[in-house]
Amino acid sequence: MEKTIDIGQYVAIAVKWLMANLRPLFDFIKTTGNAGIESIEWVLVSVPFYITIALFTAVAWKYAGKRIATFTLLGLALIYLMGFWEETMQTLALIISSTVIALIVAVPLGIWSAKSQTAQRIIRPLLDLMQTMPAFVYLIPAVLFFSIGKLPGAFATIIFAMPPAVRLTALGIQQVPGDVLEAARSLGATQKQILFKVELPLALKTLLTGVNQTILLSLSMVVIAGMIAAGGLGEKVLEGINNLDIGLGFESGLSVVILAIILDRITQAFGNKGLN
Repeated sequence: MEKTIDIGQYVAIAVKWLMANLRPLFDFIKTTGNAGIESIEWVLVSVPFYITIALFTAVAWKYAGKRIATFTLLGLALIYLMGFWEETMQTLALIISSTVIALIVAVPLGIWSAKSQTAQRIIRPLLDLMQTMPAFVYLIPAVLFFSIGKLPGAFATIIFAMPPAVRLTALGIQQVPGDVLEAARSLGATQKQILFKVELPLALKTLLTGVNQTILLSLSMVVIAGMIAAGGLGEKVLEGINNLDIGLGFESGLSVVILAIILDRITQAFGNKGLN
């Protein structure tokens, strides 16, 4: 069937214009972004595995309980013994950097959306688009702007993982009781004081749920990011698929599952108990 409306050509024109006119900016972002991700990766890989395992286990014990701490200890030890420790730390570095940047953008957008109906009408359909667009599509502009490597993997991950954090931030702010806000205003609190001392603290549990969802969605992009040489466990999974190596595919996939469960349970515990 012949096309009647060709929306794609306009998107392609816009992307080509950005590449032609903003190439120095994209090169700068690529250089600084890769340096940041590689710095986190270097720290995680350089720390002895037993110290990292002990830290994760201690955090899990404090916030999530003995059962999750035991799973964390055994799960991370299994990853090390299977020989995927370095790849796991590379994946963790990508998740940390992507999650931090996603939250830096998402939290202000969520606050703006909660405070303004106009902003909500603009942001909500964009979030719908970001969540429902096939994740592979994000790789196209990522590779065009930044070539292959860790940064385009992080770029695609940020876009895919950000919407839940925006939605849950807005929800948390909107759920703050009106009488609490009235009391704060009656005591002479400014809008800034109300936001940082009333609304955000009361919305913290919902915000931490958004952090949890962002981390899990970042993990779900690991294999896809591996397709553009982002490194980590994703590349090992793809290597197993390409070589029809069942053992490699299963072990690297199991490592992703273990890491996902550990991060999920710990961040869930943060949301349930707070950070105290």
